[in-house]
Order: sequence, then structure tokens, then C-alpha cells
Amino acid sequence: MDNFKWQSHVDKLAPVVKEAQAKLRTTDRAVVADRSGATLDADGNLRLECLWRAYVIDQTEWTITRADDGSTPASLLQSLILTYLYMADGMPPVDRWMGFRELPDGLFYAQAFQGYTGKELAHDLNGDVAAFKAASDKLQGAPLAIGDAGYAFQVLPRLKIAVVMWAGDDEFAAQAQVLFQETAAHYLMTEGLAIVGNLLIGQIAKAAKA
Repeated sequence: MDNFKWQSHVDKLAPVVKEAQAKLRTTDRAVVADRSGATLDADGNLRLECLWRAYVIDQTEWTITRADDGSTPASLLQSLILTYLYMADGMPPVDRWMGFRELPDGLFYAQAFQGYTGKELAHDLNGDVAAFKAASDKLQGAPLAIGDAGYAFQVLPRLKIAVVMWAGDDEFAAQAQVLFQETAAHYLMTEGLAIVGNLLIGQIAKAAKA
């Protein structure tokens, strides 16, 4: 991961994570589960999936481990999950899609975000819409009637992110774009959405090469 690319996002996320942990320790875990779409296990811990991997969140210390092997995930993923649990307010998700520039304070970073998400994906796949479709199917994306191919991906229990691709021609290069649900800001701050959007693009590119 390009450290320079992420530094501003991570810097802005860090104080939110500390605040999240403090608030979560004083919040009824059943309320957190209800608002976030996580589940409670027999031990009272929270469980959720993020980008196709299951995690367990200890309800006392609010530490995170992978459900399959008990290992500790990267700090970036821990930050995303804790921020998600902290911000989730239970707003029913709405599948009306908008660009990054429409997110709170997103306009300033929209061009950079497009550069390391949609533009990067179109380049990595050489504009191959069929490869994008195949990769999206592998990741259980739900087809959307947008662009030449579009899919919505369940990246967290109450958060979907869409990726759309347009095939290139003699005049225009192939393009791709990441879109967000209208309710996305109820579940992650803009910096968190930028990170999870890029992680999703990486997963699609990886699936296309598998």
C-alpha cells in the first residue's frame, strides 16, 4: 500500500478510532449490533464480515480478530471496523448511488480518489469489461443497470459500494468509477469510505487475475 497515498486518510481516521473505542466501551453491545447489522455470538462478542472475511470484536476490550484463525488484522482494517461500529446509526441503507464528490467534504479529494480507484482499475484490466464482469461475479457482486457493466458489493453489513465500467473505443479510453450508497455517510466517514473503496478495487483486480 502506498503510504503517501493513505497518510491523510489514516491521520484523520486515527482520532476517530480512539473516540470510537471509548464510546463503544460505554454502549450496550446489543444496540451496536442492531445499528450496525453485526451479530452477537454466545459469548457476547460481535461478529461481522468486512470485504468477504469474518471478524470477531471482543465486547469488553473492543479488540478485533479474524474469525477463521484468531489472528489480528492489519491496523487499517481494525480502524475501519471500529469506525463503522461507532458511526453506524441504524439508518436503513438506500441503493441510490452517488460519486465520491457528493460525500461530505468529498469534492476536494474526488480527483485523487478517482485516480487510485476507477482509473487504476480500468488500467489494471486494460479496459476489459468481460474480465471485470467475471471478477465481480467471483466476488458475488449484484449486477446493476449502470454503464457497460456495474456491480454492487456488500463490503460491510449495512454498506454497499458499487463499481461501474464503461468500455473504451477509438475516441475514449475505458473508464471505471466507484459509487456509494446515499446512506454511506451514516456508516463511515469520508476518509474511511475512500479506504474501503480502494481496498475493494484491489480485490476486484486480484480476482480478475486469479
